[in-house]
Amino acid sequence: MKKTIFLAVAILSLAIIGCEKTTTKYVAVDYPPAAPQGVYSITGDQTVYLFWSPVREADLAGYRVYWSSNDTDFYLLGTVGANSEEYIDHDVQNGTTYFYAVAAFDENNNESELSHESVYDTPRPEGTNLLLADANNFPNSSGYDFSSGLIVPWDDPNADIYIDYYSTNGIFYLDAANTSTDLQDMGYTSSFDDITYSPSSGWSSVGWTELILGHTYVIWTSDDHYAKLRVTAISAPNTVRFDWGYQTATGNPELARPQHDDNYLRREIKGIIIK
Repeated sequence: MKKTIFLAVAILSLAIIGCEKTTTKYVAVDYPPAAPQGVYSITGDQTVYLFWSPVREADLAGYRVYWSSNDTDFYLLGTVGANSEEYIDHDVQNGTTYFYAVAAFDENNNESELSHESVYDTPRPEGTNLLLADANNFPNSSGYDFSSGLIVPWDDPNADIYIDYYSTNGIFYLDAANTSTDLQDMGYTSSFDDITYSPSSGWSSVGWTELILGHTYVIWTSDDHYAKLRVTAISAPNTVRFDWGYQTATGNPELARPQHDDNYLRREIKGIIIK
């Protein structure tokens, strides 16, 4: 809670009968609120979602959200009330990075410093209900090219990933379509937005991983882009349904690519060992 500080001001009166009298007057100083903390963003499709922790001030009036293209020169983006700790920025372009900061202000329009966190976000396209089919029985509908947003054959040169079903164990697999694409199972997520950044380690050493309902998977494509898939439905033995997101900004985030041995991508499709 903000404290009102009183400054003691000594006032020297006129001399009366050879004596001096000193009195004290207290002047209220209204300090601005504390800067918001815990500011973070969630990446959307032509949208950035901003959140922060509430500022506990008795006379808090609201928050002002600022944006920058370079993390230095910030401009007012919008204002929300004291009971709101979020802001949605729809005025953004996919593949462009934006920086954000938040300030609090009180009923006398005293404004805090900008939040101290370095918050930046690069919105990217996303979609739902991507339906891919088993490569063994539906080869032309099993692969996906993130850059074009098209379903392609599993062996198409533009394919980033494909899926296949193993009847012997009743399991679908997510496969890298080439030796320069990497995969990682991020585990169960309650929503598509739970995974906001690509990891820096933990990539599959074999180029394939089991598909599990509710799991989110991160893909690092051969042309240095990042994507994610979340499994929303499995209809064995034919299809798997996904939510998807694809980062159009090259190398965002920028990570060191892992090395692969000779057995990477060695899988059997229709009885043929492929690599």
